Amino acid sequence: MTTEMSADATASDAAHRTFSRLFDAITSNIAEVIRGKREAIELAVICLLAEGHLLVEDVPGVGKTSLAKALSASVDCSWRRVQFTPDLLPTDLVGVSVYSRSTETFRFEPGPIFANIVLADEINRASPKTQSALLEAMEERQVSADGVSRPLPPPFMVIATQNPVEQEGTYRLPESQLDRFLLRIAIGYPDRSAELQMLDDQGSSDALATLGPVVSAEEVLTMSAAVRSVYMASALKGYLVDLAEASRRHPAIELGLSPRATLQLAAATRAQAAARGRNYATPDDVKDVGASALAHRIVLRADHGGRLDHDDAIREVFDAVPVPVARS
Repeated sequence: MTTEMSADATASDAAHRTFSRLFDAITSNIAEVIRGKREAIELAVICLLAEGHLLVEDVPGVGKTSLAKALSASVDCSWRRVQFTPDLLPTDLVGVSVYSRSTETFRFEPGPIFANIVLADEINRASPKTQSALLEAMEERQVSADGVSRPLPPPFMVIATQNPVEQEGTYRLPESQLDRFLLRIAIGYPDRSAELQMLDDQGSSDALATLGPVVSAEEVLTMSAAVRSVYMASALKGYLVDLAEASRRHPAIELGLSPRATLQLAAATRAQAAARGRNYATPDDVKDVGASALAHRIVLRADHGGRLDHDDAIREVFDAVPVPVARS
């Protein structure tokens, strides 16, 4: 029995070392394009491996689209970019049935949503009707058209970008849609050394065009399975539930965290632990992904006086909940 347990532990350690190696390979590959933003890159990869969807929200010109393209190029899988505009129709995204005169039948022509990674660029510029076409795909990994449900190929990830500053000609994402994004991240401006590196790179070969895949789709699926196997102690699960309950009682929060938020925080926490080479999760893993996984899921009260933004409110929720302590 002891020998079998030792063999299982050795196999598990080896699997997580492989996970860490592949994770580092993906992040290093993306870093060839996105300079000086290791944290944002790691969160994007964590989102992919946790089988979630990513919302990149930042001002123009900081690399939102480049991050999405670099992540897509790092995986040997299909990916499509859709430029969201006010005249984009749901059928432009999902697909449409075309009548074939030779067979006198309708043939379904799949839209760009039938890809492993879908970049929804400037998602808030499309109408709510078109935005809602993503809801079923993001939640159930399938789309329904003409009364037929069609599964999407695994792995499947939506990476959406939006500019939070410019609001003219945009449609705000509803809470039901925001809640389907596992993580929301901002890239931010680069530091001085990274911006100087960008200037040095200017005029040389386009790093994004020459970026090649470093993992296969099958390896991504294997890594996602490893994420699901990461151990989470009962006390840590209780910590997640306590965080959700604290958000629902917070005086400045009108709409607290949903049960889906708790489930997705657990998935992001497991992916964070696996990325650090561990097969068990800790409270630090929860805190590392907490703001990115939770801040976009709450609604602040209109009468709270603008004292807090969403990130501040989530930080107060974390401060209010005691961290579980391991028992010897």
